Amino acid sequence: MKKIICFSLALLISLITHTVQSTTLKPWQVIPPTPMLPIPSNSGLLKINDTKIWYAEYGNGSPVILLHGGLTNSNYFGKLVPLLANKHRIIVIDSRGHGRSFLGKKPLSYHLMAQDVLKLMDTLHIQKASIIGWSNGANTGVDLAIHHPARLEKLFAFGGNSSPEGTLDVSKNPGFDAFSRRIKQEYLALSPTLSVQYYHRLTHAVETMWHTEPQFTKKVLQQITVPVWIVAGDHDEAIKRSDTEFLSSSIPHAKLVIESNVGHFAFLQNPSQFYEDVRCFLDN
Repeated sequence: MKKIICFSLALLISLITHTVQSTTLKPWQVIPPTPMLPIPSNSGLLKINDTKIWYAEYGNGSPVILLHGGLTNSNYFGKLVPLLANKHRIIVIDSRGHGRSFLGKKPLSYHLMAQDVLKLMDTLHIQKASIIGWSNGANTGVDLAIHHPARLEKLFAFGGNSSPEGTLDVSKNPGFDAFSRRIKQEYLALSPTLSVQYYHRLTHAVETMWHTEPQFTKKVLQQITVPVWIVAGDHDEAIKRSDTEFLSSSIPHAKLVIESNVGHFAFLQNPSQFYEDVRCFLDN
């Protein structure tokens, strides 16, 4: 009986402490829980290039592809998908090695992931699509805009960077520390490998890529001809504001959008604000 009372008291103290911390932190300092994707109309693993890529489809209309950030998965778009699927054919992709997809043997790069997107589009008979990319997904979208503009309607690039020098050190950020533990558990829950060894292989591949890529110079960015929105949170803890502004000023006719009171996880921290910007982007 005494153990039950002590446990209940400890649980109550924990809940009170969590509530106090949540009320004292700013919106951009909290990374809300990862949502779940709705039930898709179509999904599965497809043989793409040298690996197998998981995808899911929702709704009907003009195709929109959602590309997630590094070391995460498509579930992070769980709040956005049902809103967009009312008017569009939404395709989510777990990037190679991430989520429910396999890594393959080739060195990871944004250009390789862009090739995966193109191959998936071919398999699904999608000639042209709009891209909503977050972080790594934004950089993959920029690579597509540079090398395959005929396959893009437009690009919404949130939280991307032009080079490794455009990023900030998040290693001592408390929110990202908790996030790193979360993504490991998500990987082990979703990945077909079900292996800590493969998770370490993925993190090594992603971190190696981050140290050298992307390399989007002004000269290269000036070649982009598709409509682009460069978007960031006003408290993005991973990307330098100067780099965001460099991207928007270098891409011809790009629109710069800075969302208020959010960080690198704006679509979770303020889903309605993020959705309104995406909706405006797609409707224009």
